[in-house]
Amino acid sequence: MESVYRAESRRVLATLIRLLGDFDLAEEALQDAFAAAVERWPVDGTPANPRSWLISTGRFKAIDRLRKGRREVAGEADVPQELSDTEDYDVADDRLRLIFTCCHPALHPDAQVAMTLREVCGLTTEEVAAAFLTTAPTLAQRIVRAKAKIRDARIPYEVPERPDLAERLATVLHVVYLVFNQGYFTRPDLGIEAIRLGRLLVELLPEAEAIGLLALMLLHDARRATRTTTAGELIPLEEQDRAQWDRRQIKEGVALVERALGSRGFGPYTLQAAIAALHAEAPSSPATDWVQIVGLYDVLLRAEPSPVIELNRAAAIAMRDGPEHGLRLIDAILARGELREYHLIHAARADLLRRLGRKPEARDAYAHALALTVEEPERRLIERRLQEL
Repeated sequence: MESVYRAESRRVLATLIRLLGDFDLAEEALQDAFAAAVERWPVDGTPANPRSWLISTGRFKAIDRLRKGRREVAGEADVPQELSDTEDYDVADDRLRLIFTCCHPALHPDAQVAMTLREVCGLTTEEVAAAFLTTAPTLAQRIVRAKAKIRDARIPYEVPERPDLAERLATVLHVVYLVFNQGYFTRPDLGIEAIRLGRLLVELLPEAEAIGLLALMLLHDARRATRTTTAGELIPLEEQDRAQWDRRQIKEGVALVERALGSRGFGPYTLQAAIAALHAEAPSSPATDWVQIVGLYDVLLRAEPSPVIELNRAAAIAMRDGPEHGLRLIDAILARGELREYHLIHAARADLLRRLGRKPEARDAYAHALALTVEEPERRLIERRLQEL
């Protein structure tokens, strides 16, 4: 039963939400259906199509619940009294409907992530609360408010039409990547959930940027085992043991990058994945194809102008042309008044000053970065760099 729950619960829930038109009622129906399965399947045997059995049972359990509560449900008179195991429930579309509803732009970004983790991924309220570093009651209220917003604003439970699909898909991909980044260092389980979501999107809606995002997450996740020491200390990319990188994931990620680049409509996620692929395939940091990486950053910057992308491009130029060239670009960003409170630009600047032998200036830049850094592993890395000077 546990394996059936893992494999089918989110699919069943997605369809029940469409059939019943209410998140809470659908969740109650899901639990009722599995409770009935625990009772009946050992006696009657596992049905040929467990998913259809669960959907049918959950639907009628919900109708019974409404009848007992002397409430009426719209369209109840049209509900067939029997649903066969072979009936097409359009589960794939229902799963997409659920994802797009949880990521609807009318919801607050925090609510989008919380709803996605809770309803699409099936994490418990306690697990989602831990990811947000908040309490379960606080998180539960956030989800209650999001569901009320969906109900009161009559947010449709549907996949957007083609004219709106690109913009709405961008929101979904942004939420998935937020989930991935949330777990990048501290919650690997969230990274795994984000990759699972990425696979689901590619399976159901194989658009270029969905493919690109999945590739990007796989390529970053391939380095997970080498990002930190056993004591939790950060290991920079150039110092990581590349022999320990997950070559199977890298191979899959590179293939997805090639697939996305070969299709129409690729964008920032695909370009970032292409950069990550070049890093992943390089035998060492000096042997990385920095010329091609700078070229990809040039394209990425045109597609998505951002000072953070400029910073990453400056770091790549420093590797291609020398630290003085990268430093000049970083100083230009700061001179415009951008990223002055961003610790990574000061850490990058300090690193280039160190490579140029300008130790007093490097110390000042590292100290500035340290003052702006919140995460403890990053603070310890900067402190180590200061000690090395």
